[in-house]
Amino acid sequence: MPAPDKALLAQWRQDISFNATLRDHTLRYTTTWGIFSPERIDAGTELLLDLMDVPETADCLDIGCGYGPIGMTLAKLAPKGHTLMVDKDFMAVDYANKNCALNGITNATAILSNGLQHVPADKKFDIIVSNLPAKASKEQHYLFLYDSLARLKPGGRFYVVTINGLREFMARTMKEVFGDYDKLKQGKVYTVAVSEKR
Repeated sequence: MPAPDKALLAQWRQDISFNATLRDHTLRYTTTWGIFSPERIDAGTELLLDLMDVPETADCLDIGCGYGPIGMTLAKLAPKGHTLMVDKDFMAVDYANKNCALNGITNATAILSNGLQHVPADKKFDIIVSNLPAKASKEQHYLFLYDSLARLKPGGRFYVVTINGLREFMARTMKEVFGDYDKLKQGKVYTVAVSEKR
C-alpha cells in the first residue's frame, strides 16, 4: 500500500459514524480507529444480543463495552433498569457515553474499569454480558467469571460470546465457576453461552 497523503490521514482522524439496528432498535454510533470494530457492529455482538432474554426491569453490566452497542441495546430492552458499561480503554468509555447522549439513552453509563475491578462492590446485576476478547489471558477470563459470579443477583445470568477456538475452555471454566453452563448457539465463527447463578 502506498503511503497515505495528508488528506487521507486527516480523513482517518475524523470520527466514524453509522446507524445499526439491534433487537429492533436503530441507533446512531460514533466511533474511531483503535476501538474494536469501528466501522460496523461485529457478528459476535449481533449473535449474542439475538439470543439474550432481557426483562424490562433488568440491571445489566456490559464488560468490555467498546463504543457501547451491547450496553446501549440492553438499556433499550430494559428501560426500567440501569445498564453499566465498563472498559479499560478510556477512549471506548468516552465514545460509549457520547453515544448514549447522542441517542438520548439516560439509563446507561460507561465507566473506566479493568474488568469489574472498579465497579462498586455493593452493585449487583440481573444480567452480566461480555463479548470476550480472544486475546485476553486465561487469568483474565477467570477473573471475569469469578467477579461476575460475585456481582450477580441470585438467578442472575452471565452471557458470553467468544470465537469458537475458546468454546471448550469457556465451557469448562463456566461449569467450574458457576456449576452451570448452556451453549445457546454455535455458529461458524462464534459461540454464545450462558450460566446462571444458583
